[in-house]
Amino acid sequence: MSARLRLAGQILAVGLVASLLALLVWKVAKEQGSGIPAAIRAGKSVTAPDFTLPRLDGSGELTLSTLRGQAVVLNFWASWCAPCEEEAPVLQSAWEEHRGEGVAFIGIASRDFDGDAKKFVRKYRVTYPNVHDGAAKMWVRYGVIRLPETFVIGRSGKLVGLMQGAIRDSQREEFEDLIDRALVS
Repeated sequence: MSARLRLAGQILAVGLVASLLALLVWKVAKEQGSGIPAAIRAGKSVTAPDFTLPRLDGSGELTLSTLRGQAVVLNFWASWCAPCEEEAPVLQSAWEEHRGEGVAFIGIASRDFDGDAKKFVRKYRVTYPNVHDGAAKMWVRYGVIRLPETFVIGRSGKLVGLMQGAIRDSQREEFEDLIDRALVS
């Protein structure tokens, strides 16, 4: 076998190993947070992963753990997500209804450009705090599958519920039930 052919074979083998390693790393990273939705559905007690992210309004950072003692509605969204557009007025209405009752709403703009996320917030007149997670690190930690996804966190910091897909007016009762559960947990 010629030296050239042997070198080509070695390069191919190294490339194959590197590709398999990259695939393994991607799979592990993708599944890292995927246990959270399954645990919620199974009724297991899971502490919401903490984060500190920049606020879209430029007023500093928001840290989830500083909201301990309040129920928290945590909504993952993006400006390019059509169901997120449908859901925005429903969430804003719920925020206005629950404001002052010990319920915090936080939007997490994921996999989105900062400027596009800011335009979305202005367009839909969203007044609850929103943070930017352009690299989608929290997306992975929470095991988000698709947008929008809304996690409801109890006063103790434990996740009490998850709604996958846009929350519509027809699902408002289910959403309100989760908020009520969060207020007593």
